[in-house]
Amino acid sequence: MKAYVVGGAVRDELLGLPVKDRDWVVVGATPEQMIAQGYVQVGRDFPVFLHPKSHEEYALARTERKTAPGYTGFVVHAAPEVRLEDDLLRRDLTINAMAKDASGALIDPHGGRADIAARVMRHVSPAFAEDPVRILRVARFAARFADFTVAPETLALMRDMVAAGEVDALVAERVWQELARGLMETRPSRMFAVLRECGALVRLLPELDALWGVPQRADFHPEIDTGVHVMMVIDMAARLGAELPARFAALTHDLGKARTPADILPRHHGHETKSVALVEAICERLRVPIECRDVARLVARYHGDMHRVEQLRADTMLGLLERCDALRRPERFELILLACEADYRGRLGWEERDYPSAAVWRAALAAVRVVDAGGIARATTREGGDAQAIAASIGRARVAALAAIKAASQ
Repeated sequence: MKAYVVGGAVRDELLGLPVKDRDWVVVGATPEQMIAQGYVQVGRDFPVFLHPKSHEEYALARTERKTAPGYTGFVVHAAPEVRLEDDLLRRDLTINAMAKDASGALIDPHGGRADIAARVMRHVSPAFAEDPVRILRVARFAARFADFTVAPETLALMRDMVAAGEVDALVAERVWQELARGLMETRPSRMFAVLRECGALVRLLPELDALWGVPQRADFHPEIDTGVHVMMVIDMAARLGAELPARFAALTHDLGKARTPADILPRHHGHETKSVALVEAICERLRVPIECRDVARLVARYHGDMHRVEQLRADTMLGLLERCDALRRPERFELILLACEADYRGRLGWEERDYPSAAVWRAALAAVRVVDAGGIARATTREGGDAQAIAASIGRARVAALAAIKAASQ
């Protein structure tokens, strides 16, 4: 029985990156032997165990055989006679198909170290084509390792997989999981570039794919192309350290521009409402978490108003804050502001500009929250006012506070 560190831990060490988690492969053991040594079995589909002290994952060396379409159609074989080389052969990319033994010696049967040096992501074997999740993984790795390219033969194989309908067999939860992880990488735009290049994006997110080639006004969008703009926005959201709901909102905020009638281009009147409908369609199809969905809907609908805060009346500002539920959920309003800042700065030549609208909105929310709604309600009640009168009094006080903020910002 021998144990080897495998996969991402070996790759990241060679890249000089911090190793966060280590995965192990065990050769020459049975499940019964692992359990007898105190390991706890956690894998349902194949034997995976937790170390009794470190709680790191140890998997028995295994092979896989494709038996049905999609990423679940496999028969797994794990037995003491399965060699380390057999296990590494089933992995996706050469940079993930390396191992280290107890002495620290590198086992690299597929040239992973050379591909790291060349900054290339290359599939290990034709078995790559058996699992469509690997398309998403390669795209996600492209977002993480921004200076890596996809080998031409691997990209060709991915195109063949898309053409064969393998991507269509992916379940919504797995697609969302990989997209969400890719959005949280350093350069999320590269994930979508790879998905577009292999033809998968139009199958997975046709609403997003439709944005490339849609023109915008050059005075507001020097990059002109809407698809290019959205990619700049998600990279800006990453640069700003945005959380996932804000990054997803950045990705989907302009979807409606693909539905703009050709005769009014490059203007996009009313694209916000169209964007909301498309956001909702994506969220339902991919079963996007509620927080991501809600932030994305609000950003899609109101990002234009957020940018134009200086032009809004105080009562209009109050209405927007209320529709965003900013008084009860200021932390979510911060996500909205961050996505809007990414939209504003995600334009060619605008990357280093300030976004003064955010400061105005933050001051506005603070002013509204300071209004003593309880005291106003008690005073209005003493004067014989009903619930409608109380609401009107609170509203007037909040509008007055917002008017003062607007005057101070001008």
